[in-house]
Amino acid sequence: MAESVRVRRLTDKEGQKLKQIVRRGSTSSVRYRRAMMLLASAGGIRVPVIAQLVQADEDTERDVIHRFNEIGVACLDPQWAGGRPRLLTPDDEDFVIRTATTRPTRLGQPFTRWSIRKLAAYLREVHGRVIRIGREALWCLLRRRGITFQRTKTWKESPDPHRDAEGIRWGGRPLNAAA
Repeated sequence: MAESVRVRRLTDKEGQKLKQIVRRGSTSSVRYRRAMMLLASAGGIRVPVIAQLVQADEDTERDVIHRFNEIGVACLDPQWAGGRPRLLTPDDEDFVIRTATTRPTRLGQPFTRWSIRKLAAYLREVHGRVIRIGREALWCLLRRRGITFQRTKTWKESPDPHRDAEGIRWGGRPLNAAA
């Protein structure tokens, strides 16, 4: 069984701050619940009862009490991490930008312009330096760095042998024909 944990003796200022948060209730739900936990513990209520009261895990309650005993009221604000760790280093990002601004033919590719799909596939296959990046993340990185890809316009030749002699047609008539 876990050892009984209690909040240290509250100062007047800490007690007022905790009561203010609980009374107003307009602050974030995390701060509100943590303030309730601390006030209940200061009032002599045991951890299992407090955990039931605020619908939290007993370990979470103990962590909040320990944190309060260490740093005080600052424990009310959650210190969550900023999400998934970055997979690309700044050096990798610079390499991606250099690759995106280099003509594919210089890198041994059989096409003249990059597309997001082709660039992502090429970066996964570069020998000596494999960069795994999805198309959306690649697009966002290029946008942040001011690089945009324009759709390549393809022109198809007409099978008509007399096309050049007739001129370009508009609405079925040659452009240079009299109206």
